[in-house]
Amino acid sequence: MFDLIDGLPVHPLVVHAVVVLLPLAVLGTLAIAVRPAWRARYGHLVVAAGLVATVLLPVATSSGEALERHVGDPGAHAALGEQLIWFAIPLLALATALTWSGRRAAAGVQVYRVGDSGARAAWGDQVTSSTTAP
Repeated sequence: MFDLIDGLPVHPLVVHAVVVLLPLAVLGTLAIAVRPAWRARYGHLVVAAGLVATVLLPVATSSGEALERHVGDPGAHAALGEQLIWFAIPLLALATALTWSGRRAAAGVQVYRVGDSGARAAWGDQVTSSTTAP
């Protein structure tokens, strides 16, 4: 399936995308881990780079196997390429967690604030304790 496009092997094309995007995702994840202020601005880009690289890794593996039928066994390169997915998935999970962890906390605080202000607006001092003082 992932053999040739217009006579060119797919593997080098896909691998170049992975070779660029995965290191960018690593550096971006380190950056947003060290500088939390960058998470809101750059976090989605880091997650996108990691996601595209992770999705392309199986394509690179399959196209590499197709290329192997034309050029022969690449040796250790194939084994290392197959292992890379086990690095990319946790990296993507970490980048996603770093990016959205602060947003969830902020959203929780905002939900509380809206609910509290709504209850105060609707009920104010109208509701009192149902128990009477002895």
